[in-house]
Formats: sequence, C-alpha cells, structure tokens
Amino acid sequence: MKIARFRDRLGKIKYGIVEGDRIRPAKGDPLSGLTPARSPVAISTVKLLAPIEPVNILALGQNYKAHVEEGGDKLPRAPILFMKATTAVIGPGEPIRIPKVAPAEVDYEAELAVIIGRRARNVQESEALNYVLGYTCANDVSARDCQRGDGQWIRGKSFDTFCPLGPWIETELDPMNCRVQCRIGGRTYQDSSTALMIFKIPYVISYLSAGMTLLPGTVLLTGTPSGVGFAQKPPRFLRPGDTVEVEVEGIGVLRNPVAAGE
Repeated sequence: MKIARFRDRLGKIKYGIVEGDRIRPAKGDPLSGLTPARSPVAISTVKLLAPIEPVNILALGQNYKAHVEEGGDKLPRAPILFMKATTAVIGPGEPIRIPKVAPAEVDYEAELAVIIGRRARNVQESEALNYVLGYTCANDVSARDCQRGDGQWIRGKSFDTFCPLGPWIETELDPMNCRVQCRIGGRTYQDSSTALMIFKIPYVISYLSAGMTLLPGTVLLTGTPSGVGFAQKPPRFLRPGDTVEVEVEGIGVLRNPVAAGE
C-alpha cells in the first residue's frame, strides 16, 4: 500500500491511499490507522507533501563499501550514526535551497528511508521489521565543506531543505534488495542496491534500539551508495537549475529542483 500526505485544492492537509494515478483521501494518519473516506481524486489535482512529519531523523554514514572506498576511509566496525534536523524536511517538487553561508559544495545522497511505526526498545534483529511502518525515498543533502570543517556532521546535513522525502510511504516492500539510483538532469550518478549495505536494516534497528527508544514517526536514513558528487572527477556539486531524482525500486521517484538560497 502506498500512503501519501497531500494538500488538497482547498489547502487542507490530508493523508490518502495511492491507487495508480489517483489518490483516495482517508481519515486518520499512518501511525494510528487510516480509513478510506471518499472517492479517489487525480494525483495531478493535489500537492504531494513529505509523507511523514518525523519526530526524529536518524541517519547512517558510510553504510556501503564502495562509498567508503570512494571517500578514502576504512570500513566502519559499527554503524556510524548522526542526526538531521526535522526542519530540513521537504516534499516532492519542493526546491533544495543552496545556503548562502555554504554554497560551494552542496552534495546529493540517494537513500532508502525507513519509517518506524511502533515504539521500539531492545528489539531483536529477527523481529525488527515488525516495527517498520514503511519505506520512502530520501535525499541526504550535505554541505561537504561544513561537514569537514565543523568536526561533526549535523549542521552540514541540516540546512533547511536538506532532507527531501517522498513521494509516499510504501508499506509492502522487501528492503533487503532494492535498486537505489540518483539522477541529475537525466544523467545517472548513483546506481546500486540495498543488498550491498554493510549493516542491514534489521541489524541497525536492533542496534539502535538497544541504546535508545525509537519513537513512532522516526525516520531512519540507511546510507548512500557510491557516486556522490565529491567523488566525481571533477566534483559534481548541486547548482541552481539542477533537478535531482532519487529512485528506489518498488517505491517511486522523488524529484526536487535546486534553487538559490532565499
């Protein structure tokens, strides 16, 4: 099932069930339950929003071997965790803004995002996926100069608009072997599979829940494959006028233009 969050023609924000090129509005929300409310409407008549308003955004760094190698680093012995501000979230079609204070090295990172649906604490790896509501596409946009210079990653990954999510939540997905791609202007820069993750999703959920409570509505970004902008020769950073597409097999395409900072 595909669950979308959208603004209708009257400006009201609702959830709905995606049925092909139409969406059936529903009462409730994905965490407490949805009840289809009325006849479907064309998706083209509504504005899709980020499919979840996260309570937390937890993210993994260096979770694909080829991405670690393109950065010249050693393979991590345990998951590398950082956080992104919830104020960085935007939805499909909304512009990624190049911040005026850090315009030079804004990079893209296509990722599969996991949405936690149940309160998770001390979860066994074998049971971990039972705590997942669903999955969506994510772009872990990163200001590389800030990431290097700050000594930690949070600011460089938390500028406003630096966490596009969408286009909807897919609840019926095998996350262990999904193709993940990133395209800019129609050219493919990233093309890999979640099967190549160093730390698999069930392990990560179990590992994190052993030390912290994962609340319903937590978004977990699972790491990006190789092909990011800083590793291109020459480097390929985002510029106003670009259009970035993140595609995850079984979910869909998250598309965002790039614009100058306000």
